[in-house]
Amino acid sequence: MPKIICSCGNILSYSEIPCSIEYKFISDSDYDKFSGSIDAEELYAQMKSFLACTTCHRLWIFWNGYQNAPTEYAQQPHVG
Repeated sequence: MPKIICSCGNILSYSEIPCSIEYKFISDSDYDKFSGSIDAEELYAQMKSFLACTTCHRLWIFWNGYQNAPTEYAQQPHVG
């Protein structure tokens, strides 16, 4: 069962399909390579994945696939 432990201690399990904490995205330039009828599986394969922690809202982005460690992004405190 794939999972990571967030810096806040929350366990992020991403084995369920569909996964409520996993999101997909694609760059605008990569998306522009598609035209006409788009094969959903081919588009899906080009997308990057990230997990969103439901406790602290950190994002864990898999820039280079699931075989590599994700990069952690944390919100900065709002000033003002």
